[in-house]
Amino acid sequence: MRIQLTLRNKMFLFFSVIMPFGFFFLYAGVFAKGNPWGIRYLLGPVLALTVMGSFWGLSAALVMFREQGILRRFHVTPVTPSDMLASSIVANYALTMPTVIVEFLFARFIFHVPNFGSLVSVFLLITLGTVSFASMGLVVASVTNTMQETQVINQLIWFPLIFLSGATVPLADLPQVAKHAGLFLPATYLVTGLQAAIYWAFAPWSVDVLLALCSLAVWALLTFFLSAQLFRWEPESKIPRKAKLLAAATAIPFLLLGIWENNTNRTMKTAQAMYNSLNAPAKPGPPPDQTH
Repeated sequence: MRIQLTLRNKMFLFFSVIMPFGFFFLYAGVFAKGNPWGIRYLLGPVLALTVMGSFWGLSAALVMFREQGILRRFHVTPVTPSDMLASSIVANYALTMPTVIVEFLFARFIFHVPNFGSLVSVFLLITLGTVSFASMGLVVASVTNTMQETQVINQLIWFPLIFLSGATVPLADLPQVAKHAGLFLPATYLVTGLQAAIYWAFAPWSVDVLLALCSLAVWALLTFFLSAQLFRWEPESKIPRKAKLLAAATAIPFLLLGIWENNTNRTMKTAQAMYNSLNAPAKPGPPPDQTH
């Protein structure tokens, strides 16, 4: 039922189907100019955009369901808030994965990319990324009262995620201030983790991929728990005054991670090394000091 309801949401279809394919052909055909190694480098940002776009449609869908009284009908059943939110995430995952698979098929058969690095790492990152960003969408839906308010908050979240994380502009090309700010965003670790997994075939236990997996997993747990506590069935229900402060507090793990990353500069060095290798005369490969 959740999948059927989601498919009726035009906003979800745009951000989860139309936009990802638009970015794929723009990146692969225009930016990478059909070069297989360039496409492997840009496939990480494309997949990250596919995963991140789900939070927008999911948050808008839940608010719309609450405004239209659809959630009220579920409330008279034995379904709990956790059940409802978990079903939203599962439905979102089931609808996102076909898009991801088609993007891989396009890369393989249209642009002739020979391989995609560590597919195990890619699968884990996409799975945790989908769950964590969907959970963020649930938090947004829990703390907003109207569709207009939801769209404003989504836009305030969306633009930093795509412009400061390396999803649209390579992290190595960003100004220094933007680079340091991007290290506080969960999207940055999803993008760099996917690039390391696809471009350099880093295994799940490598530092770059493992860091992304752990940070996304912690964030998913925090956001899902908070969204379950703040969930409202009725449009007339009021949220506590401190709800938005609690929602902002879910960013604490990435605040701490960003402080550590700005001190060590480890993620930035990896992103710079990948970017530099694109123009290397030899076959691109990871630097010798990277852990596989």
